[in-house]
Amino acid sequence: MRILSLHPAATEIVYALGLEDELVGVTAYCDEPPAVRQQPTIARLPLSPAPGPLPGPGLLEIDRDALEAADPDLVILSEVNRVCRAGFREVREMAAAIDEEIEVLSLDSVSLEGSFNAIQTVGAMTETEDDAVDVVGGLRERLQRLEAIVASRRDHGFVAPRLVALEWLDPPVSVGRWIPEQARRAGGWELMGREGQQGEVITWAAVREVDPEILVLMPAGMALSSTVAAWAKLPRPAGWAELRAVREGRVFAVDASAYFWRPGPRLLEGIEVLAEIIDPRAFDGMSVPNSFVRVD
Repeated sequence: MRILSLHPAATEIVYALGLEDELVGVTAYCDEPPAVRQQPTIARLPLSPAPGPLPGPGLLEIDRDALEAADPDLVILSEVNRVCRAGFREVREMAAAIDEEIEVLSLDSVSLEGSFNAIQTVGAMTETEDDAVDVVGGLRERLQRLEAIVASRRDHGFVAPRLVALEWLDPPVSVGRWIPEQARRAGGWELMGREGQQGEVITWAAVREVDPEILVLMPAGMALSSTVAAWAKLPRPAGWAELRAVREGRVFAVDASAYFWRPGPRLLEGIEVLAEIIDPRAFDGMSVPNSFVRVD
C-alpha cells in the first residue's frame, strides 16, 4: 500500500506501525523520526498567516502535481489541528480526480483515547492490526505505571497543583482537546482548558484571577527553542510578578510541537513531561531530555 501523510501525527503513527517503506509523501512539517525528512513534500502552509487572534495560517496548501506523482492508495490527514491541517473535502476531491479508488482517512481525535483509536484505525486500514494493538498496549502500560505513581503520591498527601497551560502567548489562549486530560493524568489540575474542545482567547487578568501554582507555555506548533525565544521578546503582563507561579519559579516552556500538538504516540511523552513539572520529586528524569525548561 502506498501511503500519503498530510499530518505529522499521522506520519508518526505510520512509522510506529512499521509502515515507513510504504510512505510516499508527507508535509513540510513532518519531522519525526528524522528519516522522514527524505520523503517527498506534498503540502506546506501558505506564506501569509490567516487573519485573527488565534494561531495558525489556515489549511495546508497541497501540491496537486506532487499528489498525483505520489500515486497513493491511502491519504491520512487531520482537520482538528489549528496549525497544520488539511480539508477532508478538498483532499477527497483532489484524490478522486486522480483515482476514485484512493481512500482518504481523517484522524480527528480530541482525547487521549481518541489518539489510541486513531492508531488502531490506521492499523485496520493498512492490515497492521496486530502491530497497532501492540503499540496501543505499550502506551496504555506506560500510562498505567505513571498513573499508579500519581495515585500513590496522592494517597501519601501530595495535593494536585493548580496549573494553567497556554496554547498561545499573545494574546493568551487556553488549551483544549487532549491537553487538560494530559495534565490531569500527570497529577495536576488544569484550570482554564476546555477538554475535548478548541482553546479560546483569554486574558492575563483571568490568569491572575485563578493564580496558578504552575504556568506552562506551549504555543501551538512551536518547538522549545522557538517558545523560549518568543517569550523572551514579549513584555510581561501587568501583575506578572505577583502570580504565584512566578513567585515560586514554576513557569515552564515545553516542546509543544513534539509532545502536545500531535495526537499520536508521543502524547504519552507529553504526559511524562507534565508529570516531571508537576511533581519533580516523584518523576525526576522521566521526561525526554530537553523537552522543557524553566523560564522567567
